[in-house]
Amino acid sequence: MPGRIVRSRTADLVAEVLGSREGREHLSQYGWVQGMPIVIATPKELLSDTMGLASVHGRAVLIALLNEDNGELNFMHVSVPNAGLAVVEAHPADATIQSLFEQVAHDGVATFRVEYWQHSAVAHWIPVFASGDSGRPSKKKTSLLS
Repeated sequence: MPGRIVRSRTADLVAEVLGSREGREHLSQYGWVQGMPIVIATPKELLSDTMGLASVHGRAVLIALLNEDNGELNFMHVSVPNAGLAVVEAHPADATIQSLFEQVAHDGVATFRVEYWQHSAVAHWIPVFASGDSGRPSKKKTSLLS
């Protein structure tokens, strides 16, 4: 993964997905494009901290999170805050990125805002990518809620 500055299990799994044609095809079906920033988060990280990292890119990002219970890599596509969206109430200051992942995994999509954003953004779930025995990807709706 060019430009990679983090060594972690999550970063290694992200590199595996991006390193396979099937993984790139899977992510591209959900809005990923070559060169799109990927923010790697930990479940207990504050939502506002993660969105602060996402904000510095000034464009849509993928957020990657490793499910600590089952080791699956989860992705969520996050748009930039947009004046065209209804302004929703900001998540509490102590909200974690895990809480947004759980909401998006359950609903498929969520309009959300963190306290320092003037406008809301949209997050949508990307089904889990796992290469099956046949080499073909298998998709699961969610792994966070199981």
